[in-house]
Amino acid sequence: MMDETEFWELVDDSREAAEGDPEEQADLLVERLSQLDPDSVLDFARHFESRYNRAYRWDLWGAAWVLLDGASDDAFDFFRCWLIGQGRHVFEGAVHDPDSLAELLGEFDEEIDGDGEELGYAADEAYEQLTGVVAPDLEVPPAPPEPEGTSLDFENERLLAERYPRLWERFRG
Repeated sequence: MMDETEFWELVDDSREAAEGDPEEQADLLVERLSQLDPDSVLDFARHFESRYNRAYRWDLWGAAWVLLDGASDDAFDFFRCWLIGQGRHVFEGAVHDPDSLAELLGEFDEEIDGDGEELGYAADEAYEQLTGVVAPDLEVPPAPPEPEGTSLDFENERLLAERYPRLWERFRG
C-alpha cells in the first residue's frame, strides 16, 4: 500500500532528476513506477487522481489563466497534472491560496512549464508495461461536473489583477 508520503517522494525525486522538465519527469515516473508491483502503481494513480480532482477549482483555474496567459479546459487539465508534479509544498500551497504561486514557483518557462499532460498518463503507462493490460477503474470519486467555488470572468483583466495581485505582478506586470 503506497501512502501519501511515498507518493510525494516519487513525484519529488522524478522532478528533481528531470531538472523540472515535465515530459522528462513523466518518463522518469514511468520508469520508477514500472519497478513497483501493479498494486502500488494503482495506489500511485489513485493518489494522483484524487489530487487532480481536488485541484478542480475556479480560483486555481484563474491562477492558471494568469500564469499561462489564458487556459482552456484542456490547458487547465494539463496544468493540474503539472501542479501535482511540482510536489506537495507547491500543490498544497496553491490549493490553499492560488495567488501564492507567485512565491512558490521558481523559474517559470512558458514553453515547458504549466503543462504536465504526460504526468497524467505515467501510472497508466507503467501499469500497462508491468501487466500487459489497461489499468482498471481506480474507483476514485469523480471530479464534480463544475469546478469548486465561485466562477470568475477570466476575460476581465482588472478583476484578475485584483484577485491575483502577486501572480499578476510577477507574470503580467
